[in-house]
Amino acid sequence: MMFQIPQFIERETKVAGPLTLKQFLYLGGVGVAIFFLYYFMAEKHFMLFLLITGTLIIGGISLAFIKVNGRPLSFLIISFLYYMTSSRMFLWHKKETSPIIFKREVVVAGQKEAPTPMLKIAERSQLRRLATKIETGIE
Repeated sequence: MMFQIPQFIERETKVAGPLTLKQFLYLGGVGVAIFFLYYFMAEKHFMLFLLITGTLIIGGISLAFIKVNGRPLSFLIISFLYYMTSSRMFLWHKKETSPIIFKREVVVAGQKEAPTPMLKIAERSQLRRLATKIETGIE
């Protein structure tokens, strides 16, 4: 039996022309904000109105269309705010546990155990001191 595999799963549906719902809401929110600013502020402080309007338009367009590493700019801003407000101090505490050493012995009936050859390590070597630390757990 043949099954159809869905393609383009990560695509958002277009709501208003070529715009997705998020893009439409960002641009619509900027449009509503500019309308209210014009109504309350344009006659008295026209230059300030133009400055705020330009900032809002640039912000709305960048939120709607700019992607960083394939993710929307709003995700980057939220991640940045979360990073700045969360604690960034990580402390590592060593757990005081002794090492568990398992020794597996296989004895076949009727055979004598052959002695395992020991590693020859010099008495005052770093390897001997390290092996002793590991086996005993003493530092």
